[in-house]
Amino acid sequence: MRIMHIITGLPTGGAETALLKLLSANNGNWESAVVSLMDEGTIGPRIAALGVPVHCLGIRRGRPNPARALSLMSITRQFRPHLIQGWMYHGNLAASLASVSMRRRVPVLWNIRQSLEGVAEERRLTQSMIRLGALLSWHPANIIYNSSISARQHEIFGYRGLRRVVIPNGFDCQIFRPDNEARHHVRKELGIGIDTFLIGLIARFHPVKDHASFLRAANLVARTHPHVRFILIGEGLTGEAPAVTKLIREQHLESRVFLLGERPDTPRLTAALDIACSASLGEGFSNTIGEAMACGIPSVVTDVGESSLVVANTGLSVRPRDPEALAQAIDRLIDAGPEKRQQLGAAARRRIQTEFSLPAIARRYEDLYREHVGTAFEGY
Repeated sequence: MRIMHIITGLPTGGAETALLKLLSANNGNWESAVVSLMDEGTIGPRIAALGVPVHCLGIRRGRPNPARALSLMSITRQFRPHLIQGWMYHGNLAASLASVSMRRRVPVLWNIRQSLEGVAEERRLTQSMIRLGALLSWHPANIIYNSSISARQHEIFGYRGLRRVVIPNGFDCQIFRPDNEARHHVRKELGIGIDTFLIGLIARFHPVKDHASFLRAANLVARTHPHVRFILIGEGLTGEAPAVTKLIREQHLESRVFLLGERPDTPRLTAALDIACSASLGEGFSNTIGEAMACGIPSVVTDVGESSLVVANTGLSVRPRDPEALAQAIDRLIDAGPEKRQQLGAAARRRIQTEFSLPAIARRYEDLYREHVGTAFEGY
């Protein structure tokens, strides 16, 4: 069974990480190839290390190149997939386009990884792709969502409801796990004391992730908790990013925030936290929060997508765009003390192991693939 995955790009992000995890869970039951419409990013080499070929079309952000469609069609014809799966809006439309190049019908699946609460914060081109996707949503055999809320929002927006399949994110609880050594080593790396309280937000720098609200909340927390430090991890979160450093200066947090940028060692960084946060305006199913839960770290999240449902009673949820509420929730977890946080973290890990283990989620994808490839094998 040959599956071709077509994705917008391969930087460190939720959809890209979900694809990497799905490919890593393959026990030889299917052959895969990945096409990135952009470049290999940080995830591409990790996918290639699994033995999965990665093809990059080199399209630049915001600059569509119709000529690259010929390369996509050539790659598709050479691989001869039994099924094509798109990832994210641009990748979904490209998956439908790629299927046209085949001499026979090849099932196409779309994969949507976000909710629409923060759609106004997306680039105009992305908003156009979302609208175009609604018009063309008759084409895929199924549309896979990682949350029921995201599915409902897209169907209200015009996506075909009869094609809905909901498969949540899965997590490798062997890679993401509690790690006391990481707590010590990360603090040593940062040059802070072992008892320093660390609060982290792991997300690319993008308006929908609302780093501005997180930093305003951090300012409020820092006023009453001088021992607390904050770390920001993700694409665009470095000291060379003017927009980020400006936000930090405005909140007088220059000595309290560590900007770590993209990192390959997120499991150890996550395990080193005392509290994990998500301030997102729109989220389908947050990978980073699920990973924090797997590490036994309690979380404070905004009530978007399925974040509140996933965290349940193992953490706290607040309204989006409300720094004061976010700060108050963080204060509550700090003041609860280490024993209570440890109890919440243990409950969070059990929830991930029970409800969202990677092997179980990978099996659901494989079952869906097998459901569609029966007709695709005819004539091969």
